[in-house]
Amino acid sequence: MSSWCSIDYSPRSNNNTHTNPYCCSFEFIEEEQQQRRREEKMVKFSKQFEGQLIPEWKEAFVDYWQLKKELKRINLLNNTTNTNNNSPPKNMSFFSSLRNFSLFSHQHREHGPIQVHKKLASSTCKGDMYETELLEQFADTDATKEFFACLDQQLNKVNKFYRTKEKEFLERGDSLKKQMDILVELKFAFMEKQQGRCNSSQESKEDQSISCTFSSEEDSVRSREQHEEMQDNCNNEDMEKNEVPFPDSPQSNEAAEKPSRMKGGEDEKLRTPSGRLGSFRGKNVRINIPLTTPARTFSAISYLVKEDLLNQSSRKCSQEGGANNNNNKLHLNKTKLHHAEKMIKRGFIELHKGLGYLKVYRNLNMLAFMKILKKFDKVTEKQILPIYLKVVESSYFNSSDKVVKFMDEVEELFVKNFAKDDRRKAMKYLRPSQRKESHAVTFFIGLFTGCFVALFAGYVIMAHVSGLYKVGQQNSVYMETVYPVLSMFSLMFLHFFLYGCNIFAWRKTRINYGFIFELAPTKELKYRDVFLICSMAMASVVGVMFLHLTLLTKGYSYSQVQAIPGLLFLAFLLILVCPFNIISRSSRYRFLCVIRNIILSPLYKVVMLDFFMADQLCSQVPMLRNLEYVACYYITGSYKTQDYGYCMRTTHYRDLAYAVSFLPYYWRAMQCARRWFDEGDTGHLLNLGKYVSAMLAAGTKVAYEKDGSVGWLCLVVIMSSAATMYQLYWDFVKDWGLLQVNSKNPWLRNELMLSRKSIYYISMGLNFTLRLAWLQTVLHSSFEHVDYRVTSIFLAALEVIRRGMWNFYRLENEHLNNAGKFRAVKIIPLPFHEVDEED
Repeated sequence: MSSWCSIDYSPRSNNNTHTNPYCCSFEFIEEEQQQRRREEKMVKFSKQFEGQLIPEWKEAFVDYWQLKKELKRINLLNNTTNTNNNSPPKNMSFFSSLRNFSLFSHQHREHGPIQVHKKLASSTCKGDMYETELLEQFADTDATKEFFACLDQQLNKVNKFYRTKEKEFLERGDSLKKQMDILVELKFAFMEKQQGRCNSSQESKEDQSISCTFSSEEDSVRSREQHEEMQDNCNNEDMEKNEVPFPDSPQSNEAAEKPSRMKGGEDEKLRTPSGRLGSFRGKNVRINIPLTTPARTFSAISYLVKEDLLNQSSRKCSQEGGANNNNNKLHLNKTKLHHAEKMIKRGFIELHKGLGYLKVYRNLNMLAFMKILKKFDKVTEKQILPIYLKVVESSYFNSSDKVVKFMDEVEELFVKNFAKDDRRKAMKYLRPSQRKESHAVTFFIGLFTGCFVALFAGYVIMAHVSGLYKVGQQNSVYMETVYPVLSMFSLMFLHFFLYGCNIFAWRKTRINYGFIFELAPTKELKYRDVFLICSMAMASVVGVMFLHLTLLTKGYSYSQVQAIPGLLFLAFLLILVCPFNIISRSSRYRFLCVIRNIILSPLYKVVMLDFFMADQLCSQVPMLRNLEYVACYYITGSYKTQDYGYCMRTTHYRDLAYAVSFLPYYWRAMQCARRWFDEGDTGHLLNLGKYVSAMLAAGTKVAYEKDGSVGWLCLVVIMSSAATMYQLYWDFVKDWGLLQVNSKNPWLRNELMLSRKSIYYISMGLNFTLRLAWLQTVLHSSFEHVDYRVTSIFLAALEVIRRGMWNFYRLENEHLNNAGKFRAVKIIPLPFHEVDEED
């Protein structure tokens, strides 16, 4: 830089150098440009670092942004000292000049400017601690000390978290290998038994089973649960005495769950009547198949009834004959072994995913340390990188190779036992490839959106000219028969469009919605796919409605064209249940399974996606009532006779209208009851009360619409007010996690995914306002001469928009709960649990 400023621009004299008068300003400009380039590079890496880290482990990664702040502070102090000391001092002493001589500075250069001390920890769980000592006098000693103190803290944090997670995954892997050994032995015994029976006689598949003798009795589900809780509490006390868990880590937040997971993969809160204790080849084994389906639930209940009867008969026989034979037989058929194999397979997939995350955690942290040290050397012009990087490379998180070796071992076990030695097939499960996004999707989104806008504009103009939506016109047939079809599809795809907006917002804020919903990465819908489906569907719906209205204006009668909306509804229904691999078959199949789980909610085990979808149905009661009417209108053949009042006059339809109004709340209440039964958390009972109040409010609304008396009106106001207050409290406090009094963000929560706090306050105000939409039932307000059905769909659309806003904050709160407990992989309950004879 100085040589560039001392170039001689005069061609006459080659020996004399002329200093440029603008040299200092040029140097200052170039320094600023270099500083901007450094900051841009740091910003680029920080964005890459934030984009690649595991969201649930963000707090455990290197705090690169804090280190960057400390480095900027050092750079600022260096710039001020350089400007003050731009010229060297005139009176320099002889001894001070000799300090720069290599003979006197050889002792400092031998150790470098810093020295990192390693402190051995008292226990293996804490790990080794590192502390840096500054050996040279920096220009800004205080800022440099704070930087290295922060750097040491980050290194110790990374080592501690890595050691904790490594231990957790290795223990989980050991339990999975034991599960695999038991499964292989049972399958081998089953095959031997099956071959022997094939030679003797022919029996049904359900009767082909192997028998294991009971080593203890099971009196009831409650007694077994109490026994397991006592055992877990004892294990927790021993663990707390032996080790200190990592702060805010899974060991401290899930300490009560860990012992049972390591032994048998059971959740301590899960109460399953299918848990059965048997003895096989000298081992006492508890078989635990979770009650996730109605068949398993009914089989477990029938098993308990038979067991009680057998216990009573065996006790009577022992009292009469003095026999001591309390051993029962446990039959393991092919179906149970298949369920056990699927559970162990999912356990290996989640374990491999966790080991992969830990590998990414190590590589990203190593890269972050390297980048920040490199920037420190550029700012301070010191050689710190080779010294501190040796310490980082020799630390535990980078030097330990247990994860890499164990990852290879897990892959070999999976290939051998679940893929029949086909490695390519195994990698489809262990390392699924992401779908590539195509630009054609974006093109078709724009194409169908343009078609929808043009067709909708034409439909609105034609409807306005014909006066279909005005009160007092003789077009009640259209509003009673065709308009419910349009409103039903509009509400449905508006909700789906908002779901696409939710996906886009979740991805932007790094909320791991795929992990929360347990979606397969190769089959989940991206926000572009959702927008494409919405635009294509709504363009088709509005196009058919435009065609239908055009035919009516040309003089065709309703009897001639009334079948067109019914055919449209039938076409969408056939696409939904189409078995061919078109239009996102996997997502359609998953949707139908979730709807089945909701309808049979007390019998199916409730997962996040099930009750999330049930909450969506609670906001789609008007759409369900329109669906009910359209189905009645076309199934009964009323569209042929134009008797649109037939369904209204039918008693069964009126009864069904009551049921449809509170069925979504009933399903959601049953899900809360099932979760309380599975987990034993009384909070689910309080949530159940919220939906019971909503059911009562919905029932009184329907009764008031039919009767219209003052008594029903007073009851509507009372029940709806109570339900609204209950729902608002649950929205803000439980679902969104807001209104925390001691939060650093006033009336919010400590952790926020959005940078602007005002968005949360605005959302709370909108949620409060839209929750009061039921006042329309009392006030009967209308927009001039617009039909009341148009006002109803407008209010229903506002409720759908409120639900879309609710979805974002609900998953944000769920994501923060997972991040607070560092949950990045699912804990799969395992089928076999070895117990001692005393248990």
